[in-house]
Amino acid sequence: MSSSSAFDPDDLKDKFGAAYESELQNLGRFNLAIFGKTGVGKSTLINAIFRENVAETGNSRPVTTATRYYHRDGVPLGIYDSRGWEMGETGQQVLDQFHALVKEKKDAPVAEQLHVVWYCVRAADKRFEDRQAEFVRVLVAQGLPVMLVLTQVPQNAAGELHPDAIALADDIASRNLGIAPHGRPHLTMALADEWGAHPAHGLDELLRATLQAAPEGARQALINSQQISLELKLEAARAAIRLATAAAAATGAVPIPVADAAVLVPIQITMMAKIAAVYGLSTNTGKLATLVGAVFASTGVTQAGKYLVRTMLKAVPGYGTIASGVIQAGVASTMTWSVGEAWAVVCRELFKRGDDLTALPTEELRAMFLEEFKRRAAIGRRGASS
Repeated sequence: MSSSSAFDPDDLKDKFGAAYESELQNLGRFNLAIFGKTGVGKSTLINAIFRENVAETGNSRPVTTATRYYHRDGVPLGIYDSRGWEMGETGQQVLDQFHALVKEKKDAPVAEQLHVVWYCVRAADKRFEDRQAEFVRVLVAQGLPVMLVLTQVPQNAAGELHPDAIALADDIASRNLGIAPHGRPHLTMALADEWGAHPAHGLDELLRATLQAAPEGARQALINSQQISLELKLEAARAAIRLATAAAAATGAVPIPVADAAVLVPIQITMMAKIAAVYGLSTNTGKLATLVGAVFASTGVTQAGKYLVRTMLKAVPGYGTIASGVIQAGVASTMTWSVGEAWAVVCRELFKRGDDLTALPTEELRAMFLEEFKRRAAIGRRGASS
C-alpha cells in the first residue's frame, strides 16, 4: 500500500467494522449440555460463569420432549438443558433422546455439535444414588466429555470446604464413572450467600477444565462467552497479538518507507478486531469502530499513515531506521505489539465496565490507549536493545 492509498477515518471505521463482524462470525458457538435435578442450581451456575444471563433471558426452543436449547443473539453460547427425567419421564427415555441428539449433531459443523456435558449434584443432598451413577455412565458412553459438578458447596473463611461435600466427592470418585478431567467432581459455589459466610469458589477451575475438554474449534467461542476469567481473555488476546506481530515483522523484512507506514494498518485493524471479539464486547459495532477511528486519527490528520508517523513512531525510537526514512522488521513488530497490548487494556476496561462506551468518553479511552502504547513501545525498545 502506498501513501496515496492511506485510510481516512471513515474508511478505518468501515474496515474495523467489517473485520469485527467477521471475527464474531468466526467464533462459531460453544454448546453445553447440562443435567441435574430441579433446584440443583443449574441456571445460577450458568449465569455466574457466562455473560448475558443466557439461562434466564435467552431464546429457547424444544429439541426433544425433555430438552430445551437456550441461546442469545450476540453470545456464541448454546445451552441444552434437560429437565424431563426428574419430571416423570424415566431416565432411560431422556438418555435415549439425548443419544439421538448427539448422533444427529455428530457430523454437523463444529458450531452445531454438542461439546461438553455438565451433570450437577447439590452438595446438600449428601448422597449420590446408584441411578444417578448409571445415568452418568450412559452420558459418558456418548463420547462427550462429562464433568460432574457439586453445587452449593460451603467454604469457610480459611478456604476449607465442608467435610460432607468432600466425602460426597470422594464417594463419587470411587465409582470410576469416567468423568472429566481426572475422575473427580468439581466442587463449586456459584454465588456467595447473602450473609457472606460462604464465598463463591471453584468456577475458574470448572471453566478451565471445560475449555481443555472442548474441541479446538469451540474454544474461542467459550472464551468469548465466559465472564469470570480476564486472564483467559488476555491469554487469547495475546495469541492474536503474537500472530499480528509476526505478520508485521514479515512485512517489515523489506524496509517500509515511513511515508508508507499505513501498510501496517490492515494487520493492526484485524488484530484489534480479534481482541475485541475475545473480550466479547457486545456494544454496537459502530461505536467500537468510532473508537478505533479515534485511535488512528487525530484532529486535522485524516491519513492513518501520517498519524502513525507523527504520533506512534515518536514513541518507538531506536534501531536507526526511522531517522533514515524506513521502517524495518524490529520497529514494525514493536509498533504492532504495542498497539495490540494497548488495545487489550482498553477492551479490558470496557469489559469490566459492562461493555458500556458511555462509561468512559471516547477521548478518555483514546488517551488510555496512547498512554499504554507509549509505555509498551518503551518496553519493546528496551527488550530489543538488551
